[in-house]
Amino acid sequence: MTGRSVPFREATIDLDAISDNTRHLRRLTGVDVIGVVKANAYGHGAAAAAVAALAGGATRLGVACVEEALELRRQGINARIMAWLHEPGRRFDDAAEARIELGISSFAQLAAAAEAGSGSGHGPVDVHLKFETGLSRNGIAPADAERVLAEAARLERIGRIRIVGLFSHLSNASAEDDRAALAAFEAACAAAASFGIRAEVRHLAATAAAIDLPETRLDAVRIGIGLYGLSPFDDRSSGDLGLRPAMTLRGAVAAVRRVPAGTGVSYGYDHRTDAETTLALVPLGYADGVPRHASGRGPVMIGGRRFTVAGRVAMDQFIVDVGDAPVEVGDEVVLFGDPTLGLPSATDWAQAAGTINYEIVTRIGSRVPRRSVS
Repeated sequence: MTGRSVPFREATIDLDAISDNTRHLRRLTGVDVIGVVKANAYGHGAAAAAVAALAGGATRLGVACVEEALELRRQGINARIMAWLHEPGRRFDDAAEARIELGISSFAQLAAAAEAGSGSGHGPVDVHLKFETGLSRNGIAPADAERVLAEAARLERIGRIRIVGLFSHLSNASAEDDRAALAAFEAACAAAASFGIRAEVRHLAATAAAIDLPETRLDAVRIGIGLYGLSPFDDRSSGDLGLRPAMTLRGAVAAVRRVPAGTGVSYGYDHRTDAETTLALVPLGYADGVPRHASGRGPVMIGGRRFTVAGRVAMDQFIVDVGDAPVEVGDEVVLFGDPTLGLPSATDWAQAAGTINYEIVTRIGSRVPRRSVS
């Protein structure tokens, strides 16, 4: 044993990095930042990440569903929060009571928001009208826009709702596609204005467009992946963008075994040792979010040296062939962190698994404790 205190498995979250990334992107874009903390803040811990984003200057928080917003309220977050993805037939009384701003994508959702706004003591519900501008997901369809806008304007006049935002989302397919979506969004905003709708904020760009397409910044940008210091681009790293990754995933070597040449490693023996070597067992697996598709390819750092996963990633563990390196039980294993410190990155794991860095951090399971540091 090394005598060092190394967690069995742990995701360390640098809250200062989240604050700094928020501050950096607010300076870069020159507009308000909506800090997106959906999906447990992309795996980073929603409440702590929300506080850090607000400390960095975020003016609103964004989540996918009302349940995520309500959990933030239970954790003591009193900032403005908007939620934009709702189950069919959902009532919004709880959202109204908790002062959650609602993204509205249909006439039915508008009616439900208005009904909640008529509840005793709630007052008008704050809503953001979302327009479909080419992504083919949720959003008010162009064919329905006139009907929805007319009703939204009427409901605002009688005090059932307050229209605080107009928004949409971009595909990031190409700059041309995103500019076409911007034009469609601007047309929708003009249509809203023709009904007397004067929203305080228009937001369209997420991290990629916020950085690369200044014309899409409008009044605010929704920053998700950039908040956590990861790049949305294939050709630029976090460091290139002035961002610092917030999550470091680590564990401790759970077992060490010296084996002869020809020894099979993990299920299926996809890896057999070429020579006498040392195998180190790492107690993280696909149940913890380590992608099985990175079997035989995922990078790790042990004792300042970089190694690769040997054989298949299992549910709870994987093996690293460390050769003759002096690795001991209890030694720290870093799967990913800040590459400027010489560590493998979440993007390295994404490339090894054939996916994107968003998925790598978001999928880290509940069995892995999050420890916030600043």
